[in-house]
Amino acid sequence: MSLWIKNAIIVNADKISRKPQDIFIEAGFIKKITASSDTPQTLSKGGAVNSIDAQGKLVMPGFIDMHVHLRQPGREDKETIETGSRAAAKGGFTTVMCMPNTNPVIDNGMIVKAILDEAQRVGLVNVIPIGAITRGQKNEELSDMFELKEAGCRALSDDGKSVVNSQLMRLAMEYARMAEVLLIEHCQDPNLSGCGVMNEGRTSTLLGLKGDPGVSETVIVARDIELAHYLNTRIHLAHISLKRSVELIRFAKSQGIRVTAEAAPHHFTLTEEAHESFDTNTKVNPPLRTKEDVEAIKEALKDGTIDCIATDHAPHTEEDKEADFDHAPFGMIGLETAVGLVITELVDPKIISWAQMVERMSAAPARITGLCHKGEISEGKEADITVIDPHREWEVRRQDFVSKSKNSPFIGRTLKGCVEATICQGRVVYQREGVPGL
Repeated sequence: MSLWIKNAIIVNADKISRKPQDIFIEAGFIKKITASSDTPQTLSKGGAVNSIDAQGKLVMPGFIDMHVHLRQPGREDKETIETGSRAAAKGGFTTVMCMPNTNPVIDNGMIVKAILDEAQRVGLVNVIPIGAITRGQKNEELSDMFELKEAGCRALSDDGKSVVNSQLMRLAMEYARMAEVLLIEHCQDPNLSGCGVMNEGRTSTLLGLKGDPGVSETVIVARDIELAHYLNTRIHLAHISLKRSVELIRFAKSQGIRVTAEAAPHHFTLTEEAHESFDTNTKVNPPLRTKEDVEAIKEALKDGTIDCIATDHAPHTEEDKEADFDHAPFGMIGLETAVGLVITELVDPKIISWAQMVERMSAAPARITGLCHKGEISEGKEADITVIDPHREWEVRRQDFVSKSKNSPFIGRTLKGCVEATICQGRVVYQREGVPGL
């Protein structure tokens, strides 16, 4: 089956097409991009051709999320590979990379294979497991990176925890360089953060909640940058939340140190004042920070200091989140609201352009993780494509989430910019009701 996307305004990281074009897809790849006057009959060798009319829409390379929690195996009551894949498709993501803090931990090839087999059975989006840096995420001994790489992992992380032992992290960086896998660091020193549940400062004192000081993030950021510099290897820093972290990363890049970083939508959208409602859906790790930090994250996304946007999609059951603020788990879902938040908070206010949105959500993640056939709409590339209505406004409603969990602080908020269709490997895996075509 072939697919024809008509009247597409194509947005790549380097440019936006001035005139509508047609994209002809065959066997999972982009076969031809032509002027809109052409018809699929002139390009197809025969057989059925489905079509999507993208008139008035923006057509972008499928988004890649380097940081999601799918909870399978072990907590299928929160999310499964199938429900998480559906949420990703609805959110415009064609590739998601799932973190290893499952039960059991993704620290061997057998678990990687099980996840890949289930993702293939579901058959919606590309799911790439992230293996653990240390066995069982216990910060004691390294996992077999070569086994994990061979099984299908492109990156390793102990997300949810930092690799606190500096000598162990040094060894991890050296072995990761040999295995040619990316290390993704959760930047938080537990000896400093302790039992903190929100950003330490005036607001935490007024609310009577235990504070997590920002220095718990920056000491790990600084240490890993220094290790990357000393070893001449690379490191990717997850969910950056602080102005000071941005300053450290910006300086490291100016020195040619091989560091990349990501930020989550909630860290450029919400501040610590969101906790005043004691809504546990605002409890995240690292915590929401100050307005000054939010502005610094936005500026870093604008100038490229922060390379990409990742959701840190962290589903939890309603029962878990109904606990008091001290005991509720950290995390919020993010796959289905990311596009709307990026457009509303960054693109519409002209902090970043549409092309920069593609860079942060598709091209940069593809480049960082070595997905060379993704991240761009051009002939010969894999047909992972997201179609967006840039003007459509919509309300975030609990009943509309397809994720198994509903823990979002954005419920009731109106966002601008809506995913109209998601195409993965040439197949339409999501299409908003009422979209022309098919």
